[in-house]
Parts: sequence; C-alpha cells; structure tokens
Amino acid sequence: MPSGVRPSRSAGRAALLIRARVLAVVYEVELKVRAAHGPVREALESRGATPVGRVHQHDTYYDAPHRDFAETDEALRLRRETREEGSDGSAGGHGTADPTVRLTYKGPLVESASKTREEHETDVGDPGAADALLGALGFSPAAVVEKSRERFACGEYAVVLDTLPELGEFVEVEREAPESEVAAAREGAAELLGELGCDPAEQIRTSYLELALDRRGVGAAQDG
Repeated sequence: MPSGVRPSRSAGRAALLIRARVLAVVYEVELKVRAAHGPVREALESRGATPVGRVHQHDTYYDAPHRDFAETDEALRLRRETREEGSDGSAGGHGTADPTVRLTYKGPLVESASKTREEHETDVGDPGAADALLGALGFSPAAVVEKSRERFACGEYAVVLDTLPELGEFVEVEREAPESEVAAAREGAAELLGELGCDPAEQIRTSYLELALDRRGVGAAQDG
C-alpha cells in the first residue's frame, strides 16, 4: 500500500466481516432413525416436500497417523457421489455422470440429544490425487460404506431416505446451524420427524460406519 494511504473504514469493516465469517463454526444438526421409507415418503408428499434427487454414495473413511479417531470421536471421509437416473424421485440405476467428490472432516458429537457435530467440507477435483496426498501424510483407508440416498427439501430441513445394503432403511432430518441455534434446530428436527410418523425418541446416534463395522464384526470405529 502506498505510503500515507490508509484503508477506508468501510474496507476495514468488510475485512472484519469476512474474518468473522471465516471463523464462524457451523454445526450439522442431525436426527436419524431406522424406518421404512414408504410411509415416510407418503408423509413427505402430503406435506408438499420437494424431491431433490437420488444419489449413490461411496464413502472411504481414513485413519489418522497422529491420533485414534475412534477414541476422539472424529472422522475424515472422502465421498464419491453419483446422481442416479430417475433422480427426480423415481426409481433408477446409477447415473453415468462423473461423480461429485468431497473431502469432509467431522468433529466429535457436541451434545447427547442429537448427532450434532462441527463439520468442514470441500470439493475435490481429483480424487486419486486427494487419496495420494492423504496417503503421503500418513492417513490410510480404514473402511468403505456405500448407500443410496433420496433427498427431500422440507422447509429449513433436509430429509434423506438412506438405504444401505448391509443395514437396511433409515431416515435422517438435518440442517446446518451456528452454535447459538443448535438447540432450536434439534427441536425442529424432532418435531418434523414426529410429523413424518417417526419417533424421535428412537433416534440412533451411532454412525453408519460404526453400524457397518459392528455388523462386519470389526472393532471400534471412527464416527461419521
């Protein structure tokens, strides 16, 4: 910056606002139950929920070289997501479009009443390079979980109908929220689950990874 030139007050305020946004922590507030999809889908249709699409997800979870994610209740996941044919909600097989790939870090659960976590996620353009980079840093693939996911938009919430070949059918209600809104977001998710014919008291706080590894007879797992 030239000598004697100072940033304007508006520029300073903009810089502070950008910094605040960067530092803001966003939590994923989620309630998950085991439930048959048919009745829930009918309830969503009667509420006027918007079908968002159907995808197939291939999730690779990584072990860290510097700490045990199973003990710290964290997860590092590389997700390959392919939009399925008939993704407007009708049945269909795996689509032919290139998959969307995202790298996600999930922090420990922050409360006992839901699956609320701090989450950071970024798109990945080259999954092979990402895997190689993680490997070079000492992260090693620990397990793979696959599922079909059907998404609906219902007000402020996303409702997903998950089908895992080895585990069955599940329903999740979720939304992102800052720390100050976590409790309200959880209460709203529980209310919506009830309106969809599910019992929030039967929520499952165990991750799909843990459920899958338990079914496979494998020991403790990182969460996610």
